[in-house]
Amino acid sequence: MRRLIGFVAILIVILFGLSFALLNADSVDVDYYFGSVPMPLSLALVVSLIIGAVIGVLTTLGMILGKQREVHRLRRRVKDTEKELNELRRLPLKDSH
Repeated sequence: MRRLIGFVAILIVILFGLSFALLNADSVDVDYYFGSVPMPLSLALVVSLIIGAVIGVLTTLGMILGKQREVHRLRRRVKDTEKELNELRRLPLKDSH
């Protein structure tokens, strides 16, 4: 049943995408620094969406890698602290008398 629901959802997304492409089939000139290219409006929108998603992923990736480095450093610090605590627990207690 779950596969059928997933298949129907994918089919709906594909049909929505096709109808979007058909409704926005007018050609537009996309200007960039080195020239311009005529392409369908729907393709220009999809390309800009993909470029934005890639830039967002790359930006987030830098933050994720920094957080992973911090987690690794903190885990190492916890391990060292636990080791030191275990060594202190093994020391015999001295009487003050």
